[in-house]
Parts: sequence; structure tokens; C-alpha cells
Amino acid sequence: MSGSKLTESGNLKEFLRRASAEIERATLEVLPSKEPYQELYSIQKDYPLRGGKRFRPALLLLCAEWFGASYEDALPSAVALELFHNFALIHDDIEDSSLFRRGKPTLHHLHGIPLAINAGDSLFGMVYEILMSNRERFGDQKALDIISLFNQIFRATFEGQAYDIGWVANNHFPTRAEYFEMIRRKTGVYSGKGPCQLGALIADVPPDILEKIGDFGEALGIGFQIKDDVLNLEEDAGELKEYGKERGGDIREGKRTLITIHMLENLNQTDSEKLRAILLKPAEKTLDDDVDWVIEKAIEKKSLNIAWLECKRLAEIIEEKLENLVNSPAKNIASEIANFLVLERSS
Repeated sequence: MSGSKLTESGNLKEFLRRASAEIERATLEVLPSKEPYQELYSIQKDYPLRGGKRFRPALLLLCAEWFGASYEDALPSAVALELFHNFALIHDDIEDSSLFRRGKPTLHHLHGIPLAINAGDSLFGMVYEILMSNRERFGDQKALDIISLFNQIFRATFEGQAYDIGWVANNHFPTRAEYFEMIRRKTGVYSGKGPCQLGALIADVPPDILEKIGDFGEALGIGFQIKDDVLNLEEDAGELKEYGKERGGDIREGKRTLITIHMLENLNQTDSEKLRAILLKPAEKTLDDDVDWVIEKAIEKKSLNIAWLECKRLAEIIEEKLENLVNSPAKNIASEIANFLVLERSS
């Protein structure tokens, strides 16, 4: 495939198919199969082998090609981002007491918390091993610039996660402004701005373009998170489907979302107190009836519709940001990705 472009078709499905295959191949190549295999390396491979859309590293490859770099040169950084993502999933599942990931039990339920944490930590260590290989490809300074941007992404992700789980731990119910600041860091940077800017940085874009592609990516990441929150409540009861997480899992985990914020703004006092009490329960004590009640009230108060309207608003911002960027097949794919991640109800 050397010399070809992942974006040459201008078609989203074809791009995602090829990008995902390249990312999966390159990721599994770097994951060891040596001892201690059962206690470490087999656990490392579990989530990557479960699939997933891999849209974060795919965004990195997309933006690299968009601005003139080859996907081969960007692939090691994409693999590093994919490994960080799987590290984050392992820790996130433990922090949220999640039961499922990509349709199967989470790693800490399969292997216990200590082994899951250790496997996640080893994935994080491998991120830097892979990024150091960029020295041979780009030279010391550019390799350091890429590592520096990765570190900014890590910091923003951990800060956003601190808000997210801290609110649950401290029984805090955030304002809208606090909520948007949390998702700006946690998913605006991690799921959008960061991957887009990494790809553009690899392509040596000037600072103004790096900022513009970052603005596009940030709106994309925030929209994706809000849509993700809605899908968690819209899945058919008792089914996991492609979403891979139990219906109402966010409620069981006490997540503060735009949906619950809107509900608290519009419920009467009795129902508002009941919602707060449900969100403050430990996950294992949250009943199916609790989840059903919250979803029923979210529908009654049109809180899900409000979240979808916010997704549409962000989609308009995304299209505005795209207008200021160079035309290419990659740009067409970027527009399709925005619709796919932010607006489509079935993904």
C-alpha cells in the first residue's frame, strides 16, 4: 500500500475501513507475545482485539494526509494514540465501575483490578517507546514537538477525567459551564483537537492552520461526547448492540451529563431530589427501575431532544470551521466524519 493514500477515494466508509485495518495491523505488531503472557501481554491485547472504530487515530491519519504528509509517516503516532486510548479505557472502566466494554465484560471483571491496572500502565509506557521512533523519521526536534503535543493531550484528558469522576466522588452537580469545560478537556481535546493537530503537525502546517484544525477537532470531540451520552439512554433495553455498554450505564455510574443537567433545571422539586438520589447511589445499588425512571423523565422533559439540538448546533460550527480549510478528498471525509460522529443516531 506504500505510496497510496487512505483518503484518495474521498469516501468515509472506505477510508475508515483502510485506516482501521492499518491501525489494527500496526498496533498488534508492536504488542508483545512473550512472557509473562497470561498475566500481562494477553490482557494488553484484549481491548484492541475487540475492534472499535479507532476514529481517534484515524483522525490523525486523515489530517496528516489532508495537509500533505504520508499516512506511513503518521502511522507510528496513530498507534501511540491507539495504545493510549486502550490504556485510558482500562482505567476509565475501573474508575467508573463499568461492567462492559465493546460488548464484553471489562478487563477488571475478567482478571481483577490489579492485573488490569498493570496492563493499562504497560500500554501507557509503550506510547513513549513508539513515539521515540519518530526521531529516525523526522529528527529530534520534530519528534520532541510531537511528544510535547501528546503530553498536552494527556494532561487535558486527565484534568477532564478528574472533574468527571470527582463530581461523583464529591456529590457535586455541575453547572452547564462546568460541564462544558469538563468535556472540552476530556473529549474536545482527546477525541478531536488532539488527533487533528497531531496529524497536521506531522504535515508541518503553519501555526494558523494548526489552530484552525484544532478548532474543528474540538467541536467534533464535544459533539461526539454529547451524542455518546444520548446513545447510552436510547439503546433498546437489555441489548448491547454495537455501542458496547449496558443501557443506562451512565446513570448507574452517576455521570453528570447535559441530559441530567437539563433534567435538574426542569424537574419539580420532588423529582429533582429523586434524580439526585439515584445519581448518588453506588452503581451496584442502582436498580433497573431507577434507570427506567430516569429515562422516562428524560423523555418527558425533552432532555434527550435538547442534547440532540446541541449536537446539531455543534455540527453547524464544525461546517463553518471546515470552510476555512483547504479543499481535498480528505476534507470531504472530515465533513462526513463530523456527521457520522455528531449527528447520526445509528452508528
